[in-house]
Amino acid sequence: MSLRADLADAWHDLVVGGRCVGCRRPGRLVCPGCRTDLPDRARPSPPDPAPPGIVPVFAAGPYEGILKQLVIGLKEHQLLGLRGPLAGLLALSVLEAVAPVAPVAPVARTGAGPTILVPVPSRPASVRERGLDSTSAITRRAAAMLRQHGLDVRHHRLLRTRPGVADQAGLDSRQRRANLDGSITCPASGIRTLARTVPRATFVVCDDVITTGATAREAQRALESVGLGVKAIATVAATQRRSRVQM
Repeated sequence: MSLRADLADAWHDLVVGGRCVGCRRPGRLVCPGCRTDLPDRARPSPPDPAPPGIVPVFAAGPYEGILKQLVIGLKEHQLLGLRGPLAGLLALSVLEAVAPVAPVAPVARTGAGPTILVPVPSRPASVRERGLDSTSAITRRAAAMLRQHGLDVRHHRLLRTRPGVADQAGLDSRQRRANLDGSITCPASGIRTLARTVPRATFVVCDDVITTGATAREAQRALESVGLGVKAIATVAATQRRSRVQM
C-alpha cells in the first residue's frame, strides 16, 4: 500500500474513527480477516441477458458483501486507502482476461505486445462532484501491480463521454442502452499517441462493476470504431440477476 494511502487511512482514523468497511470492526479500512476473505481469482461473469456482441466479461466476485462495500467506500466516500484492494481485485480479472495470451510467461516475452487497460470513462460532472475518478484510479494501480509481476501492462485513458449522458442509477437495461448509445468516443489524439508508442497491443476495457453490460459494451464499441480490437472486459464485481418470481 502506498504512503499516500496510508496517510489517507490515518486521516480517516483520526477524524471519524477507522472501521473495516466489511465487518465494521474498529481499525483499518480492510481488516486482516476481511482481506483474507477477498477472492483469489476472477471468473467469467457475463451479464444476463448479455448485450449483443459483447466480449468476454470477468469479475472477481458478485457485487455484494465486502466487494460492494469496497466499491462504495471509494466511489461515494473517497476512502483512498481502498484503491489498493480494489486494484488487486481488478488485476485478478485482467489476468483471467489475458490468460490465453500469457498463462505463465510475462506478456512482453510472447511477442504479442503489451496489454492496454482502458478504463470506462466517468461523466465529468460525477468526477467533479466526487473529486475522484475511481475507475481510472484503480485501473492505473492494477496496471502498476501487474507490471511489478513482470507483465507488460499499461493504463491509457483513451475514452471520453459525450455531453448529455444521464446518471445510470434506476435505469433498466433497455433505458441504459438508449442512454449510452453513441455516448462514448475515442478521440484521435489518444490514438495518435498510442500508435507512436505501442504498435501492437491487446486491449481490455476496465470498470468497477458490471450490471447490464451496456456501459462496457459502449466502451468496447468506441474502441472498435477506431480499429482497436477489444479482447475482454475486466471488472471488480458483477451484479447478480434476480429472479422475478416472488418466493
